[in-house]
Amino acid sequence: MEDHRLIPTWEAARLLGLAPKTLAIWRTRGAGPSFVKLGAAVRYACADLAEFIAERKHARTDDKSGSAAASQIQP
Repeated sequence: MEDHRLIPTWEAARLLGLAPKTLAIWRTRGAGPSFVKLGAAVRYACADLAEFIAERKHARTDDKSGSAAASQIQP
């Protein structure tokens, strides 16, 4: 079952081990996990965060898959 819970930026950042400012920068660049705007509030679906993490899994440090996506999200 997909997790549709929405969480605020600070909590999403905590789950990803990042600073909330990093997520804010990624949003302005069109990078990072998908997010939802509810008026002025920004929220992240837990399922989208899980997908974002899964897309960036690597088996080896020299694994080049996903490197283009990784280069887009550098703060």
